[in-house]
This record gives sequence, structure tokens and C-alpha cells, in this order.
Amino acid sequence: MAKSEPFDPDLVRELAKMVAETDLTEIEVEKGDLRIRVARKIEQIAVQVAPAAPVAAAAAPAAIATASAPGTPAAPAKGAAHPGAVPSPMVGTAYLRPSPEAKPFVEIGTKVATGDKVLLVEAMKTFNEIVAPRAGTVTAIFVEDGTPVEFGEALMVIE
Repeated sequence: MAKSEPFDPDLVRELAKMVAETDLTEIEVEKGDLRIRVARKIEQIAVQVAPAAPVAAAAAPAAIATASAPGTPAAPAKGAAHPGAVPSPMVGTAYLRPSPEAKPFVEIGTKVATGDKVLLVEAMKTFNEIVAPRAGTVTAIFVEDGTPVEFGEALMVIE
């Protein structure tokens, strides 16, 4: 931050208000040496439908089996109907680990708590943390590291 340009809390408030009123997840403003970035955390809302539970339970083993088979386009479609599916909140590239040499955030069988980071979706050079919308166990992962994802596509199942 430049010493000649004082920090402007009103500008930060305006940027935060702009982020809150739009569908933006973050905004960054740069003027000279001053750079202000305002970001918000996206919360996912899970909706469960009671009649779909018996069908979803039968579909879960098939989803687990097809998730490991490369090039199976039907797996995400099956997982999307599952009540424990974690949908992608945006179009981007999914990453299962924080860096290529690091271990994955979660694997099948990992127990997660609500709010635990489960993967990243990179969109427009910004890495967005995808967190567990509920506590449970990861029973299926439908994406591979570095693969493109669509909005609403099932990323994994947490039961």
C-alpha cells in the first residue's frame, strides 16, 4: 500500500456491498500501489427429497463403481440425483488437492465435518474452496484432478 494513498475504509465497504448485491464471489481494485480485494465465502445449500432416498441408496454402489472408470459420462448424471451429492457452484476446473504433489483433500471413505474443504474449483484464475455442506463420509468422487466441471454437476457424494 502506498504511503501517499491512505487506506479508505469507505471504499472497502462499497466493494463489500457490491459483492453482496451481485453474484460475484470476489472483487479486486488496484490503483497505483494500493490494491484492495474483497471476497466472500459461498455456502452450499443441500436439499433432500424423502421419496428419492430408496432409489438413491440403490444407485450409490453403481456410482462408486463407475466413478473410478475413466471416461464414464453417466456417473455424474447418476450422482446428481443422489441426496448426498455435492454440486459444483460454478463452471471451472476441479482440483482434488491443493498442489500437484500434495495429498487429496478427501478420498472415498474420508469422514468430513460441515465446512471442511473437500476440493477446489478454479474459475478465471481464482481458486474457490468447495466445502462439505454436511457432515458424513465421502462415498463417491465423480471428478478427477484437473478436469473441467459444469455448474450443478455432482462433484462427490457425502452420506
